[in-house]
Amino acid sequence: MVTLIDTLQRKPSELRHPEKQNRPESVVLKKPDWLRVKAPGSGQYNATKEIVRSKGLVTVCEEAACPNIGECWSQKHATLMIMGDTCTRACAFCNVKTGLPQPLDPEEPGKVGLAVQQMGLNHVVITSVDRDDVADGGAAHFAEVVRQIRIQAPDTTIEILTPDFLRKDGAAAVMIDARPDVFNHNLETVPRLYLKIRPGARYFHSLRLLQMVKERDPNQFTKSGIMVGLGETKEEVMQVMDDMRSAGVDFITIGQYLQPTRKHAAIDRFVTPEEFKAYEAIARAKGFLMVSSSPLTRSSHHAGDDFARLKAAREAQLRR
Repeated sequence: MVTLIDTLQRKPSELRHPEKQNRPESVVLKKPDWLRVKAPGSGQYNATKEIVRSKGLVTVCEEAACPNIGECWSQKHATLMIMGDTCTRACAFCNVKTGLPQPLDPEEPGKVGLAVQQMGLNHVVITSVDRDDVADGGAAHFAEVVRQIRIQAPDTTIEILTPDFLRKDGAAAVMIDARPDVFNHNLETVPRLYLKIRPGARYFHSLRLLQMVKERDPNQFTKSGIMVGLGETKEEVMQVMDDMRSAGVDFITIGQYLQPTRKHAAIDRFVTPEEFKAYEAIARAKGFLMVSSSPLTRSSHHAGDDFARLKAAREAQLRR
């Protein structure tokens, strides 16, 4: 399910992506059958939606127009997005609103901890917008969210999906020392496409962030993902796999890029399920503990089940 948002009929102050308004519109390719999903609307989906609304939570499921929202919310799974709903970056692929965010809410960490407890989650994924406007990129705030979940829901395992904290000295150490169970930071695409797709980021900085996690706390699982269908080559994807393994990344996710609006980066092509299976086989051969590679794969999809498999894979490796 791709959400195409009409960005032409709104007032400038209401636009999600004002920086993209002068870009030419691209043709949106018709989705193949393997990318079609059921529209959300089950009883449990609506119940999860009500919990999210009643607690004033922001989810990346909605903000990023994730195609798996119907499945995940029907299973009472949601990825919480902290530090507001407005990002200071303007990535060409992302549907999260861009602009100047509101100040950080000092009560948010406690609210998130309580929400996780009340939702009875076994595993929670916490992500955030980029906050380049904050001195530490929001690292201390993010770490406090992790601490509050540990206090209020001690049996819940925690996966974080972090920004890159570019030019924020010491921020990475703060996040690593918060000791999440899984530290996820997505590379998103191949280095050649960074200027076009992820202009505010730097490929080797993101790679170094993942490497630092293993250097500072080898017991933390690390995870990273890329999108395909943006114009990358198979050889470039395999090089990213090698770079991730050199940085000690345990878990790689590979999914199809889906264009949020006609103003966003255009889809180059739809990668076939057979190609995703080939990428999975290659990644496993390169030594990743876990691989998720399919058209609908997203960073947080089946995160709880994947964490259990990740632990089992490490234990099996240690027994060899």
